[in-house]
Amino acid sequence: MTEIDIRDAVPADIPALHALIESAYRGEASRAGWTTEADLLDGQRTDPDDLAGILADPKQALLTAWRGGGLVGCVLIADRGEGTGYFGMLSISPTLQGGGLGRHLVEAAHAALADRFGARRVRISVFPQRETLVGWYGRLGYRLTGHTLPFPYDDPRFGLPKRDDLYFVVMERELG
Repeated sequence: MTEIDIRDAVPADIPALHALIESAYRGEASRAGWTTEADLLDGQRTDPDDLAGILADPKQALLTAWRGGGLVGCVLIADRGEGTGYFGMLSISPTLQGGGLGRHLVEAAHAALADRFGARRVRISVFPQRETLVGWYGRLGYRLTGHTLPFPYDDPRFGLPKRDDLYFVVMERELG
């Protein structure tokens, strides 16, 4: 993998972050990669105000991956307390997916969660309909917990569902 610079996002990164995240999850551009949610949801994945809120919250951060001055990936990390961290919104430019950058960002997220928040375990939430993605996380050491979370159907900020059976499965793994 060519040289990747990983750093915390800053407010000036919000326009590039928004464009990257939307391209990785929604619309036709997302179909160039394997992590698209375009068959499950229309609408937005996030918005600039949500991203600004993340950056302003000391219990959260967005790690960004840059190659040659261009944003190619990001991941949200968060402190959930009691030694538990969370990551989400893992986004890789669709044309670069499958090249190891996602795994590299997950490893960076694990290290940052442990260093910044004292996390000893990490939880994630995934649509079970995305079986390939659930399998990928399984290969990274994540296991299904048996817990689920509802999809926020009443909040269009999270997307416009194309189906009525959306929810999240919770996966977890120990760190270090």
